[in-house]
Amino acid sequence: MRRIRLQVSGRVQGVYFRMFTQKKAKQLDIKGLVRNLPDGRVEIIAEADHVSIEKLIQWCQKGPITARVDQVDMIELEMDEAFTSFEIR
Repeated sequence: MRRIRLQVSGRVQGVYFRMFTQKKAKQLDIKGLVRNLPDGRVEIIAEADHVSIEKLIQWCQKGPITARVDQVDMIELEMDEAFTSFEIR
């Protein structure tokens, strides 16, 4: 298992980015959360197997058709208490 934090910059708020991210995460069996940040970015905390995480990272580079992704920053996180679902906050 692997846990990461992605911070996605661009036109990512107000374009259903969180909803599309949740849908993609469920397709990939990823647990975690997605939320808007006050500075206009979207933050994603995701945990899953390595292959699923890599697929999510690739998807986030482009995002949904409604969005414009300029940059995706990623850091690895320590695994602590496991998520039980993927939720929008």
